[in-house]
Amino acid sequence: MYTRCGKSGVLLPKVSLGFWHNFGDDAPFERSRAITRYAFDHGVTHFDFANNYGVPGGSAEANFGRLMDEDFRPYRDELFISTKAGYGMWDGPYGEWGSRKYLMSSLDQSLKRMRLEYVDLFYSHRYDPDTPIEETLQALVDAVRMGKALYVGISNWPLEPLKAATEYLKAHDVPLLIYQGRLNMLNREPIEEGILDFCREQGIGFIAYSPLAQGLLTDRYLNGIPANSRMAQENFLKSERRTPELLDYLHQLEAQGKASGRTIAQEALQWILDQKGVTSVLVGASSVEQLKNNLQTIQ
Repeated sequence: MYTRCGKSGVLLPKVSLGFWHNFGDDAPFERSRAITRYAFDHGVTHFDFANNYGVPGGSAEANFGRLMDEDFRPYRDELFISTKAGYGMWDGPYGEWGSRKYLMSSLDQSLKRMRLEYVDLFYSHRYDPDTPIEETLQALVDAVRMGKALYVGISNWPLEPLKAATEYLKAHDVPLLIYQGRLNMLNREPIEEGILDFCREQGIGFIAYSPLAQGLLTDRYLNGIPANSRMAQENFLKSERRTPELLDYLHQLEAQGKASGRTIAQEALQWILDQKGVTSVLVGASSVEQLKNNLQTIQ
């Protein structure tokens, strides 16, 4: 159920829990609590955040802070908690991208919201072409040296900056633990761009987010667009993506899954886990039942 993260001493569950959606103030707290408890009780020790997760931004971390105090404080050393900074979080010139000012301020705010002394992993959430790469990376190094993070990661960076970051961090004795990238059967850019191969060759872990393509790689949209679905909201997932070609593909996956006793979602998760160099997949969940079904992939 656990995989070594690159060449590090860290073991991560093959399926990790992401808090991007369904854990903010727009979601029932008790439902979020039930999902989080179920995950932990079934071996999911890695919880993944970013500063702006939840509605409003930051509420996913804040709600988890409440869970830490009420449920998880005795189990802190059994958890591997990550957060990120890079996308827009607050107004003004210091509320996004990759400056030292932003990264350090954001990490301090995340720790307060989550009621933690440190996170296990702190990411640069996106590459900033306008800030010297050394400034961004030194902030990550110093976060570790200050005891605010144990490891550092990079998310959504192109290959060439990733290579430069790997060398810089190695030279400063804070080696890159993991890369987080969007990878699924409909979006294979980390494979096509050589990022997954590079991480494997360098002993860097890789964790895939959006493994179900925001729900496209499930049976949810096979027979229409449910009224309460993400696609119906036309926000993160547009209805125009439900094409005849996609439906044909989903029906093929459905038939393939029936032969192996798996759902479309389980087929999609297994495909990612079968890629050489992948450490873990990040799944979200809107219910305990949904999480339970996804975890069956690794049982």
